[in-house]
Amino acid sequence: MVVIDNLATGKKERVNPQAQFEQLDICDLENIRPLFDGVDIVFHLAAIPRVPYSMENPTETTKANVLGSVNVFKAAAEAGCRRVIFASSSSVYASTNTGALSEDMPTNPISPYALQKLTGEMFAQLFTKIYNIPIIILRYFNVYGPGIDFNSDYSLVIGKFLKLNKQGKPLTIFGDGEQTRGFTYIDDVVQANILAGQSEKLKGGEIINIGGSDSQSVNRLAELIGGEKEYLSPRAGDQLHSKADISKANELLGWQPEVSFEEGVKRTKEWFSQVSSL
Repeated sequence: MVVIDNLATGKKERVNPQAQFEQLDICDLENIRPLFDGVDIVFHLAAIPRVPYSMENPTETTKANVLGSVNVFKAAAEAGCRRVIFASSSSVYASTNTGALSEDMPTNPISPYALQKLTGEMFAQLFTKIYNIPIIILRYFNVYGPGIDFNSDYSLVIGKFLKLNKQGKPLTIFGDGEQTRGFTYIDDVVQANILAGQSEKLKGGEIINIGGSDSQSVNRLAELIGGEKEYLSPRAGDQLHSKADISKANELLGWQPEVSFEEGVKRTKEWFSQVSSL
């Protein structure tokens, strides 16, 4: 197993010690290309994530999230890899969509990050067609769990809430807190990737939602974390509602989330209480 990471947001101590680790940037095609030789399945998870950061840094994030993805697809195609699993995002959906989001619904990105992920999807399908490299697209819905970033200004809401709660500060909520998300526990996402790598039903180019079975409001998350709440003005680029229709994931992968939202938040809080005291 080979792991490529420039450690811009990742941490080396979280890399499997049995893996061959290479500290490289996926935008550097010439140096990453040899590492794909002899590789069976590529899990392309590298990105500069977070909507707010992409709003402030569209050039940097476009380079990493679009050019970097093209480099991964090209290196995999040249090396004859059997399959690539590409991590996309539910942010690609139109913000006007309501109810459960299915893969055939319209897309209408409202942030650079969302557009970058949608562009990556289009490149994935194009490479599948013309370069004979099957690329499977998994649209993640708000992944969380142990290992979540809580020290960045652009951390996901769960990471921010945990840190604010520990500091005795109010949990800052953008908007009225009734916006909903299909929060997905990390163990379930890992299982979805493994199944996507194994499934014989997939031929390449498929887009599959990977999300929690129930949609949860930010207010509900704040209740589970605990503490006072402070409401701020809505933030540009944020979707109001995001809930996954996972029937395709069930059909093609035999996948459905196993960890409930309450249990996932509990596990994440327990992890945070250990690492934040170090």
